[in-house]
Amino acid sequence: MSSNLEKLFIRRPRLDAVRESVNSFAADLVELYRRGGVLFVAGNGGSAADADHICGELLKGFCSKRRLPDEVKKRFEAAGGAEGSEIAENLQCGLRAISLLSHPGLMSAFANDVDPDLCFAQQLFALARPGDIFLGITTGGGAKNIRKALIAAKALGMRSYLLTGNRHGVCEKFADRVIAVPESETYLIQEEHIAIYHAVCLEVEEKIFC
Repeated sequence: MSSNLEKLFIRRPRLDAVRESVNSFAADLVELYRRGGVLFVAGNGGSAADADHICGELLKGFCSKRRLPDEVKKRFEAAGGAEGSEIAENLQCGLRAISLLSHPGLMSAFANDVDPDLCFAQQLFALARPGDIFLGITTGGGAKNIRKALIAAKALGMRSYLLTGNRHGVCEKFADRVIAVPESETYLIQEEHIAIYHAVCLEVEEKIFC
């Protein structure tokens, strides 16, 4: 086992209950990025902020600077001379991750014109491809829009994960794998979620870039 994930379980021994599913999520993300896939993430309220947070850790350097390869730097230099070189020196390699909260115009239009509970499902239908991964986050496990997005992910041939608590809501039936932390209070669930996705993002970064 990687030291990053092992440290997580040492720091938070109660999370040993979700060790297998967390390890699976990290391994699936590494495999996803090695073949050029995309992670889609969604949640509501605090979990919406977590969705954005996860994508932020993946789209740029997390604990590594993720310097651009020399061949990429040369393309920037060819495109923009000295300025292109300067841009390349400051950019960081990213991993493709999309928060489904990041399209407010689409979401407000679709919610008004069609069905607010289908906003995430609509985005997956338009953007995702078979083999991509969807991570749905719901502390209570019963969010309608997450449930419908999980159904859409299955129909589209995606792999899906659910990050939740121990209330065992209906969303669990529709996810391929469930990471249900052993907490029932929303804020405590969210604290465990942050620890998990930080460890997973660090693991993925090291496997891909180090």
